[in-house]
Amino acid sequence: MVAWMIALHTAIHTVAHLFNVEWLVNARVEGVNGTIEAVLTDIGDKEGEKYVNFVRSKTPNPVGGIHVAFTFLAGLTGVVITLALILIITSSTKIIRRSYFEVFWYTHHLFVVFFIGLVIHGAGRIVRGQTLKSLDEHNPDVCSRNFTEWGPKPCPIPQFAGNPPMTWKWVVAPMALYVIERLIRFWRSQQKVVITKVVTHPFKTIELQMKKKGFKMEVGQYVFVQCPAVSSLEWHPFTLTSAPEEDFFSIHIRIVGDWTEGLFKACGCDKTEFQDAWKLPKISVDGPFGTASEDVFRYEVAMLVGAGIGVTPFASVLKSVWYKYCNNASTLNLKKIYFYWLCRDTQAFEWFADLLQSLENQTLLQNNPDFLTYNIYLTGWDETQATAFSLHHDQEKDVITGLKQKTLYGRPNWENEFKTIGSAHASSRVGVFLCGPESLAGTLSNLSITNSSVDPRGVHFIFNKENF
Repeated sequence: MVAWMIALHTAIHTVAHLFNVEWLVNARVEGVNGTIEAVLTDIGDKEGEKYVNFVRSKTPNPVGGIHVAFTFLAGLTGVVITLALILIITSSTKIIRRSYFEVFWYTHHLFVVFFIGLVIHGAGRIVRGQTLKSLDEHNPDVCSRNFTEWGPKPCPIPQFAGNPPMTWKWVVAPMALYVIERLIRFWRSQQKVVITKVVTHPFKTIELQMKKKGFKMEVGQYVFVQCPAVSSLEWHPFTLTSAPEEDFFSIHIRIVGDWTEGLFKACGCDKTEFQDAWKLPKISVDGPFGTASEDVFRYEVAMLVGAGIGVTPFASVLKSVWYKYCNNASTLNLKKIYFYWLCRDTQAFEWFADLLQSLENQTLLQNNPDFLTYNIYLTGWDETQATAFSLHHDQEKDVITGLKQKTLYGRPNWENEFKTIGSAHASSRVGVFLCGPESLAGTLSNLSITNSSVDPRGVHFIFNKENF
């Protein structure tokens, strides 16, 4: 919203100046005889007069307007910051961010040019007003009625001066915060990070297990990762898939772009032979930073919905649940988890199935098999694959994941899911956590509202989202 408001007000400001400059140029060229505007625009032509119309040449439009745009500081900086903003906006579209992240990343740093130009934009002082001394001698309310007689007292020729630039007062504080944040990131980037293990998973996914002195995390948090061997400038966000109880932290990275492809090769994942640890690249990590998933343990009932690689925050949540169950399940405030994973390809299940299997076994050992209800949906299969899959439905374990819970074909009927959960927990606050696309977020958000009871004592669905 902030970004769009900047764009909107820049457009309004630019359009207003286009009309303003056109009028000021025409006023100098054509004149507006017999009006107060004509008298005001000609002030400054005589020695000792201080003008209000900053356009002093009499070159007609469009050359006159172009002359203003590229010879005045305000015009030149205005063109530069507008072009910078256009490039930032056009490179921030979803398709660019997802497919060409490097373009988005580097272009977004034009904000430095934007803010420098913004600060000095008013230094030329083309916006002018009557001086305080002139106001004492020339009262606008009185003198505007007899503008043809300006000169002698009581209405001497008014004198004008440029208003000082004010933008820096609004920019200096956020820029100071940004510089501080960058210094903190630089300091963190110098802290040693050791890659202890690299695991290559199917579906073009790699897992990095790392250690860093003093690193503390909570479930569902994310970090920014830099690999100088790939790029010394780029920092990419990744959700932590490890649990706070583990002695390392991990991330799962899907290979989808130039940077991730470069990291894949830098870690030796493109080679078939085992790689020595000393050959692994240097990694810098900034974070961790919080997300909505941290709040999952505040609820007695939680719906966790992951789409594709969006399952990664819930790997951390479910791992932490597993550790808590191993230690003392009675202290766990969370009493019931409904987990949904929507994915197009069966290979994506491989790295996550072991975690679900461990949690499934642990809940059985704790004599609480109903603690976790999970549903895995294959959304990308055609009818032929679905038919072959259904032939094995009566087997004890799922043929794809090896879990007791069978993999489902298609997409969930979310309306039915909400009604079922609402009936089973009629007086509970249910946390709904999504990591997935905006379209699914809209569906779950609306259903959370419509399926919540108006009775304070009834079921209430609280929607939380994290977009991938």
